[in-house]
Amino acid sequence: MLKPASVDEYIKGFPVETQKKLAQIRNAVKKLSPTAEEVISYGMPAFKLNGMLVFYAGYEKHIGFYPTPSGIAAFKKELSVYKNAKGSVQFPLDKPLPMTLINNIIKFRIAKNLETAKTKKK
Repeated sequence: MLKPASVDEYIKGFPVETQKKLAQIRNAVKKLSPTAEEVISYGMPAFKLNGMLVFYAGYEKHIGFYPTPSGIAAFKKELSVYKNAKGSVQFPLDKPLPMTLINNIIKFRIAKNLETAKTKKK
């Protein structure tokens, strides 16, 4: 897959069901952090807000969600039912996305980035 020029182009490159799930994550971040900048980074959609907020990506059998290591560590118990690593989690395509959990992780990451930005300004 060539590097997409935009997030819209990236999402359109997937089957319809995958597109819907990618859009769910995209819309959740936009709703929770309307001022976050949407970018393509490392070849996948991401949002920046005083630094990287979250990344997400589509794959053949799962949606990859990358809320950085702090986002994974803060929700370790809730994420234990999913395949995860230091900074990532895989949500299977054959199951609904856990949007309440995803929203909570996004809120955590927003707060973390805002806290970091305040600390840097001092």
